[in-house]
Amino acid sequence: MARRRSTGFVTALCGSFGIKDILDGGVIDIFTGSQPASADYVETGTKLVRLSSTSGIGANDGLRFGTAAAGTLPRTTPAWSGVVVVAGVAGWFRFYGTGGTAGTSAVEKRFDGACGVSGADLNLSYTSLVVDSVLTIPTFNITEPAE
Repeated sequence: MARRRSTGFVTALCGSFGIKDILDGGVIDIFTGSQPASADYVETGTKLVRLSSTSGIGANDGLRFGTAAAGTLPRTTPAWSGVVVVAGVAGWFRFYGTGGTAGTSAVEKRFDGACGVSGADLNLSYTSLVVDSVLTIPTFNITEPAE
């Protein structure tokens, strides 16, 4: 398990953007298999579901974060969810910042992480996803260490 940031994400952090600025309005795609060695690399595995704030049906569909406190940035309402389009076992996810696109890129602002039922970067209630079911993410926090 390792959260891997793209070059574009790290560059934005070194500039005038904060994590909330980079990710608010973005989406999460969940894939089968293992995450790539870098968030700059093309996606691997099969895309199972896209998570957004309205399961892809609203005009303002991007994921939203609340107010940061004590080094933690929490997700906010509405709940993050998506309709599973392909059945499979969730292995990893990619969080794309606003307007982010897929494929190999050193400028896109995104990060990857592992999926699991506990102790993962993205904890799910279950990892075996079924077509047409709705996957909801009840909690999601980004925590940055003080040191």
